[in-house]
Amino acid sequence: MNGNSLRAAAVLCALVLPSAARAQVERLAGRLDANTRSAVTAIVDSVRGACVPTNPLVNKALEGASKGADGARIVSAVRALAGDLARARAALGRAATEPELVAGAAAIRAGAAPAFLERLRGDDPRSSLVVPLAVMADLVSSGVPADTAAQSVLALVQAGKREADLVAFRQSVERDIALGAPAGGAAAALVATPATASVPGEPPSPPRPRKP
Repeated sequence: MNGNSLRAAAVLCALVLPSAARAQVERLAGRLDANTRSAVTAIVDSVRGACVPTNPLVNKALEGASKGADGARIVSAVRALAGDLARARAALGRAATEPELVAGAAAIRAGAAPAFLERLRGDDPRSSLVVPLAVMADLVSSGVPADTAAQSVLALVQAGKREADLVAFRQSVERDIALGAPAGGAAAALVATPATASVPGEPPSPPRPRKP
């Protein structure tokens, strides 16, 4: 993305987010007590300048309310998500979509370093990163160490694997873990034999053209 596009994206965020944030915060009325609602609103206001989407923050607060969490716990969860979303925005750039930022925040929460997100964006600037980021987080939830999960996903993306291949890779790792393989070893072994990360019944994906 060139400098003009980045500036245009920043201006768009500045114009759109305030009104969108107000509309989202209105959803909290009647669901949170006054003090909690005020604290959540302050967090939403604080991230506008970073072009962080507010909808996930409001949803997190409403999720806490639905589960009967107390105000302090809701505010803490919203604040943590705001930080993760801001780090994802910084790593993925101003043009990143809301689903990419949510997936990026989940990957960071799972232990991914922002540098991993930056590498993904740099290696594949034109494609959505939702699936690679989600697969990384899912691998960690299956017991794969965060560093190994990140390195595995990055290796597959660099090899030109498609989204379906990444999902198949995750499923293969989960299967091997269920059969007793060490989590980290299962992921590393499958990356070493990339054909196993292809969708069953389909040939391995041809490498995507690399940017010059």
